[in-house]
Amino acid sequence: MQTAFINYKSSAISYSYGGNGEKLLVCLHGYGESEKSFHFLEKHLPDGYRILAIDLPYHGATQWNEGLQFTIEDLLVIIDAICRQHGDYTGRLTLAGYSMGGRVALSLFQQVPAQTDKIILLAPDGLKVNFWYRLATRTYIGNRLFRFTMYHPQWFFRFLQAGNKLGLINQSVFKFTNYYIHDNQVRDDLYKRWTCMRLIRPRLSTIKQLVTQHRVPVRLLYGRYDRIIRYERGEKFRTGIESFCTLQIIPSGHQVLHEKHMAVILELLKT
Repeated sequence: MQTAFINYKSSAISYSYGGNGEKLLVCLHGYGESEKSFHFLEKHLPDGYRILAIDLPYHGATQWNEGLQFTIEDLLVIIDAICRQHGDYTGRLTLAGYSMGGRVALSLFQQVPAQTDKIILLAPDGLKVNFWYRLATRTYIGNRLFRFTMYHPQWFFRFLQAGNKLGLINQSVFKFTNYYIHDNQVRDDLYKRWTCMRLIRPRLSTIKQLVTQHRVPVRLLYGRYDRIIRYERGEKFRTGIESFCTLQIIPSGHQVLHEKHMAVILELLKT
């Protein structure tokens, strides 16, 4: 895949582009990852596909200078500008999102359902409203406390340890959370990334109506041993749209976006 930058307002957006088909596969990465997570897909693309993977704000090589705010409208303008630069854009999209990128893909579909041919969600965030995320990013007091905690984390470390000992926090979540607050830079990134993405909020009832109305296939892939995003969320989301939405569970943890799972991912693209 060819990696490049495109200017957007005062920011520089990093992306990779490959393939030469008419169908455009837009790939949206998970938290703390980058567009490079999707590079392995290019050599496996079915005939007729092109691939576009974008570094979201405060991720990868993107230089985001628009403050702590990013919207789906921003993303649509960026995608359109990239496609026009490369030419031969039909306007049709297949959306693929992993983890946090799943939430972005759902929100993107909500804006352009008539342009969307398929949605592929890999262990996606966005199918359940997380109380703590909403508190930390969408309320003034919660966001102030979140910011304070990221710069003065001692009390939160003690809280996590106590919750783990009491069995209130499972070991996977404990390790996951502990990893993302273990040093100053990681905590600073967490605050900026979470706050910046707070306006990416898919409305599931609306999305399910649009899936039915536009007859858009939705493909869900989960890891059976994933303790961060459980497959039960996908099962609940499928209710009422079973004829359009399939769910597959593979023997994996959260990292389902991996070349060793390429056969399964490729099947989701083709069906």
